[in-house]
Amino acid sequence: MSDDKDKLGGPAAGTRKLGLFSGFAPPVQVVGFIATRKGDPDRGPLIRMRPDDALVRLVTAGDLVRVVSDRRSELAVLELDESLPRGAVVLRDVVGASPSELVRVLRVDNISRPRP
Repeated sequence: MSDDKDKLGGPAAGTRKLGLFSGFAPPVQVVGFIATRKGDPDRGPLIRMRPDDALVRLVTAGDLVRVVSDRRSELAVLELDESLPRGAVVLRDVVGASPSELVRVLRVDNISRPRP
């Protein structure tokens, strides 16, 4: 086995994290960030995305998704917004992401598997 391949035949170790996601998840750009305060009626992690961008990622409105940036990942609820440009998202209360940053939006498989 060559030195530039990891044990699964992928790129060199360190360039990808195994188990982080599977499938197609092109990055999107954060074009807006909403920070809420204590006492605001709508609070908590949320991501707004175009319906066609959500379809590519196999997620729908109300789904729990993982927002992955270079610094960390966070769970957020997905909301669809047709007024956004293609490839753009707006985040609310998502820690670790900043405006103009590229992030990935990944579907969370919340199907419980039986333990052996």
